[in-house]
Amino acid sequence: MDLVYKNEKTLFGIMLVLSVLLWIVLVVGTLGLALVYAALLFLIYCFAQSALISHIKGNGVQITAQQCPDLHRQIAACCEKLGQNEQPDAYLMQMGGAFNAFATRFFGRDFLVLYSDVVDALEDNPDALNFYIGHEIGHIKRRHLKWATVLLPASILPLIGAAYSRAREYTCDRHGMAACDHPLNAEFGIAALAAGGKRWRTMSKSEYIGQSRHTDSFWMSFHELVGDYPWLVKRMGAVRALAQGQEPSQPRRHPMAMVLALFVPRLGVGGGGGLILTIAVIGILAAVGIPAYQDYVKKSQVAAAYQGGRQATAAVEKYFYANDKVPATLEAAGTSAQPAGNASIELIQLNPENAVIRVLTRTTTVHGQGVLVFAPSLNANKRIAWKCGAEDIDTRLLPPQCRQIGDGQ
Repeated sequence: MDLVYKNEKTLFGIMLVLSVLLWIVLVVGTLGLALVYAALLFLIYCFAQSALISHIKGNGVQITAQQCPDLHRQIAACCEKLGQNEQPDAYLMQMGGAFNAFATRFFGRDFLVLYSDVVDALEDNPDALNFYIGHEIGHIKRRHLKWATVLLPASILPLIGAAYSRAREYTCDRHGMAACDHPLNAEFGIAALAAGGKRWRTMSKSEYIGQSRHTDSFWMSFHELVGDYPWLVKRMGAVRALAQGQEPSQPRRHPMAMVLALFVPRLGVGGGGGLILTIAVIGILAAVGIPAYQDYVKKSQVAAAYQGGRQATAAVEKYFYANDKVPATLEAAGTSAQPAGNASIELIQLNPENAVIRVLTRTTTVHGQGVLVFAPSLNANKRIAWKCGAEDIDTRLLPPQCRQIGDGQ
């Protein structure tokens, strides 16, 4: 049995490419501002994750060779079966009747948390508990936790983000089966997750798997497509097929559900909530990205206008050295007041009395039309030195060479 679900590697490759591209767009499009927000989010994550780890360490029972030695041996055996060399820090926690387990990571350390109700419910069938343990070790071994930050941008995309999350669950179910001494015991592990601590012993697993015939309806298809987890009935069907040496076959989803799911990203909530959060995220990104992009465009326009102004100063300087006087017009100096090919300049003006050049840009601000000013002066050797400044252009939009004079805002 291949321990990796057939679609996970393909989806991972697509997610990685999209995430790298999206990270580049975010960083470049916001002029690096996205990195500041990423750092703030990382700081928030550190506080939140540290709270979780502190809660686990402060309330859970650490599973060691001295404390819960049977569970410690069981976890070590599962790690050995799955080729996981470094055993995670394991804890047992009482979670108010919840049936689950989870793996998490904090500053390079992996943690495995078992819920006490699952452990107690499967006391008579410890091999079924191996399924839970192996499933979470699968997340660690496949480095799902390590890649989460890199894949973050693509993980919220419609369809693919949730599809990759579900593929990871199918992969970890296979790891859970491989951790069992007898693969069919994995069914009992899922049965306990479905029916609880007592009824799992008498429930008909075949009847439960048969419920998967309902999952091809529009609404069940839609809510699975926007969710992180496959329906449990489908997971049990896949486990049984694999235990029998067969490739799992799943009911087809409703095609129209895929159309609607295209508009709902993966944000860890249901369809309607995901749509609302999408609007909120788009609003936040727009509030940050649009002003940054507008500043980028204006900076580019001012930079192009500056280069046009430098060409005009060079022409005037050359004329002055040749004729020992300021030209009457820019045309007399061999250049144009409206240079072709420079869409950032509306007009270049020359004052023949003092040789001051004003470049009227196409960049507008709340104060009016932006103007670059080039003012000359003669040094002791009668060589011209130019100083550049601006009128009605924010200083942050100016090239460093053009912050010498003027009233840039």
